[in-house]
Order: sequence, then structure tokens, then C-alpha cells
Amino acid sequence: MDLDVVNMFVIAGGTLAIPILAFVASFLLWPSALIRIYYWYWRRTLGMQVRYVHHEDYQFCYSFRGRPGHKPSILMLHGFSAHKDMWLSVVKFLPKNLHLVCVDMPGHEGTTRSSLDDLSIDGQVKRIHQFVECLKLNKKPFHLVGTSMGGQVAGVYAAYYPSDVSSLCLVCPAGLQYSTDNQFVQRLKELQGSAAVEKIPLIPSTPEEMSEMLQLCSYVRFKVPQQILQGLVDVRIPHNNFYRKLFLEIVSEKSRYSLHQNMDKIKVPTQIIWGKQDQVCNTSPWQSVTSGYLWSEGKAPVLAASVDSGQSSGS
Repeated sequence: MDLDVVNMFVIAGGTLAIPILAFVASFLLWPSALIRIYYWYWRRTLGMQVRYVHHEDYQFCYSFRGRPGHKPSILMLHGFSAHKDMWLSVVKFLPKNLHLVCVDMPGHEGTTRSSLDDLSIDGQVKRIHQFVECLKLNKKPFHLVGTSMGGQVAGVYAAYYPSDVSSLCLVCPAGLQYSTDNQFVQRLKELQGSAAVEKIPLIPSTPEEMSEMLQLCSYVRFKVPQQILQGLVDVRIPHNNFYRKLFLEIVSEKSRYSLHQNMDKIKVPTQIIWGKQDQVCNTSPWQSVTSGYLWSEGKAPVLAASVDSGQSSGS
């Protein structure tokens, strides 16, 4: 074989080997970096742009796609210990002509984290209102979506600022009161009683605990590679003290049932979505309803829908 051809194959092989080796090394040594790259790539693919806006000395981080138009804008609030990118799996199914905004909740990801911040549900609602005002998102009523903790904040927001919201979608919202507790809530009450805040199931600090949390928060069972679990833990560990503080705040007497206490003030059409197999939020009161309208006299219609194989609320 001609020496030049051999050299060409060597060079080509080396060129291909470098990125492959870099990927393998990153996967083994810095899995958390790969997770960040993954979200960056997904945002770019879906056309979501990241921006920052300030209310006095407080910074909000958000992603958006599209511009305000004749259709209502959509503001999406993520759950406990998550971030704006959790909505990417939903964004990919939404029309590109809609104006979408996904914000990092107070203290999460790129939004300011302050030891002086009020992390109660009421405090978070006020912060989200500041964000809405900064973007002038409420120039005309917008559609508000929230899941888990974000669903609780969204519902209370609609109660406090009814003129801002045109319609509401709550996905397995926290903040409702039930006659009986499920196993998850019972476990949390036991932990509160023993002050064992290090053992909160939604705040993992090892790959094993991360795997348990994923099993808790997802109906679909799947095998996650150890390195990915480690990467997910590495991303979260620096924030775990904040998550513990936040968790204790939102399950405190002041916040735990704030959505339930303000439901009668919600005037806009509301859709509630939950998974029948949800292990975090108590779904027993909804089990007899597959889908349909729940009516309250003198109130806007509430559309309830259950999903047989949906995820638990979790984060």
C-alpha cells in the first residue's frame, strides 16, 4: 500500500479518535459537564434562548422562544430542585409561533439565591410577579403553567393576580390538602418529627439515592448508567443545603396548603393534570375521575385529566 495512503488513514483515524476519546473521558471523569452540554444542545435545537432580567438587585434567568403576539404568551414554572430546562421535553411539542417563557424559580439555577429571600409559596409568588412585571408579560393576560411546587405557585399566583392570567394549567400541583396521607407524605412527616433533614427523598447526595428518587418520581422504570447518576448528583450536591431550606419552607404550616386555601379565588379556566400512579402527590381524591369538568358554583370551569403512565410530581 502506498505510504501516502497509509498516512491518510492514520491521520483520519487520529482525527476521529480524538473526539471519541474526549467524549469517553468526559463521560467517565466529568459526567456533569456532559449533562450541561446536553441541555445547551437541546435548547439550541428547539430555538430556546437564555436571557437575564433584573428587578433592582435581583436577577432572574429565563429561556424563551417567539415573541408576544395575538395569542396569549405561556409562562412555565418548574418544580422543586429542577430548572427551566425541565420544560424542553414539553416545548418540543408546542407550536413555534407561540411565545414561550420558562423561568428559573427563586434560588434555582441562574436566578438569584439570597439568604434573605422569602422562600415561602407567597414569597415565590411575589418574586414571579416581579419577573412578569420586568418582562411586561402581563400587558395582556397570559397562560400560566406549573408543575409540583411550580403548580402550587402558579395556582396561588392566579388567585393573587387574576387580571394577569387568561388560563391556568396545573400538573400534579403541590399545596392541596387531603383526608388521608399517602406513603410519601407519611414518611416526610416522620422525618420532620425526627428532624432528619438529611434524609429527604427528593434531595439525593449519592448515585444510589438519585436512583431511588428517579424511581419515586417516574412511573416508567428504566436503567440509568452509574456515570449519569453520578453526573446528576454532582450537579445537585452544591445546592443541597438550599434545597433542604426550601423544602422545609414549602412544607411548613405557612405554605403547605396555600393552594388549597386560595382555590376559591381562582377565577380563570383551569386544567389539572396528574398521573394515576403518582407516588409523591396524593391522587386518591381524583381516582374516580378519568377526565371531565369539575364545576364549582359561581367559579370558572376546571378541566381534570388523568394520565395512566405519567410521571410522579417529584421535582
